[in-house]
Amino acid sequence: MAALILITLAAVIVVPLSFYLQLWKPRKEEEAMGEGAAPLPPGPRGLPLLGHLPFLGPDLHHCFAELARSHGPVMSLRIGSKLCVVLSSPAAAREALKDKDAVFANHVTPAVVLASALANDMVWAPHGPVWRMLRKMSVQEVLSPAIIDGLRTVRRHEVLRMVEEVRRRVGKPVNVRELAFTTQMNVMTTMLWGSTLEEALGEELREVIGAMIDLLAVPNVSDFFPAVAWLDLQCLARRMVRLWARLDHIFDPVIEERRLRTVEGVGEASREGNTRSRDFLQDMVAGGTDTTSSTVELAMAQLLCNPQMMKKAKEEIEAVVGDDGIVEESPHLPRLHYLEAVVKEVLRLHPVVPLLLPRRPSSTCTIAGYRIPEGTKVFINVWAIHRDPQFWEDAAEFKPERFLSGGSHNSDNTGNDFSYLPFGGGRRICVGMPLAKRMVMLLLASLLHSVEYWTLPEGVQVDLSEKFGFVIKMKEPLVAVPMLP
Repeated sequence: MAALILITLAAVIVVPLSFYLQLWKPRKEEEAMGEGAAPLPPGPRGLPLLGHLPFLGPDLHHCFAELARSHGPVMSLRIGSKLCVVLSSPAAAREALKDKDAVFANHVTPAVVLASALANDMVWAPHGPVWRMLRKMSVQEVLSPAIIDGLRTVRRHEVLRMVEEVRRRVGKPVNVRELAFTTQMNVMTTMLWGSTLEEALGEELREVIGAMIDLLAVPNVSDFFPAVAWLDLQCLARRMVRLWARLDHIFDPVIEERRLRTVEGVGEASREGNTRSRDFLQDMVAGGTDTTSSTVELAMAQLLCNPQMMKKAKEEIEAVVGDDGIVEESPHLPRLHYLEAVVKEVLRLHPVVPLLLPRRPSSTCTIAGYRIPEGTKVFINVWAIHRDPQFWEDAAEFKPERFLSGGSHNSDNTGNDFSYLPFGGGRRICVGMPLAKRMVMLLLASLLHSVEYWTLPEGVQVDLSEKFGFVIKMKEPLVAVPMLP
């Protein structure tokens, strides 16, 4: 963070001081919007020009949760020149995601995204006709229940390849995240265009997606001080443009093949059509790989930390599948109630997007009686909501039983329980949720059932520390050893 502050100070120097003095106004001036106007939410004042930026640590969800303990579940603070609001309670989340869903239907678009074609994809596109078209396209081509069920054999084939790989490496260390990522990427690419990529292209796609996701997590002066975004002081936008060009190289042959299959080679595909296809492919592959693989890794880590829970999960799988059987999506997964509770509890303690994607209200509104100006950057701290002892008994403990029938919190994951929002809520809820839940269950059940047991390399302990980013990951990748009798 010290390096970030130095870069921020450099950004301040390049713009006339008088300009920045106009950007910074005392909180009382901001609240003086007329007699009787709702006030801004309470929060730390911060420093002139920099706001609270120098005081934020790398784990932003932790910092926001700590500040909310002092300033309340609806809190405002300035990060650079940007006014931000953090919502940290189910009631506040409900108001934003349900009661005022239309106002909060747009995501804040990072500067690195604006610099590339990513700004027009389903994740970042403003709520409107383009976004509705992309969402409809994703459901029609991949994510409708009928298509998901119809492509079951594709997923089965790739998961069996993963099981064979695990059995080949019995007694040897396995990087769980990499294994799950590769399998999920192969599933998504095969579902989308009928085959996996050549090994070299598959490795490049994995590298590009990882680099893009990492780039989205880098603190960017251009986001904190939009007035100097055109300077791209950290060269992040230029790096994203180069990554996007590499993605073009990977996807262009696929797009051309899809076009020829669709129109039988008649006519020329429009540039806009190619762009939409590329946006769609990028959304499906990137959105469906890193989040799924991180969840599987965290689930395996929690089970390795809790051997009795791993034993119980394996016993359930063996009872449903049989000792020598293959885990099938139907009829096995719906009967694995304890394993489902494990996955839900993992997503409670480790939501893969802990602050969701920040929202931008399209007009000035109120939340919990506080004024939220149009254009404010609004974070919903799902990580803090999921660990709030007011709504969760033994909130910091890993207890899958809470999600079993008769447990204290039997949520359905649909986004209507605002104390549990691993996939977000409202009209921008994760469109891939049905497939993601199915794949996490299938991958985790297959890993557990593929061998007699999993253990850790000698002298190694699981470190559940998280690395904050666009997608949350374990700080130290989980390496485990599959074992047979």
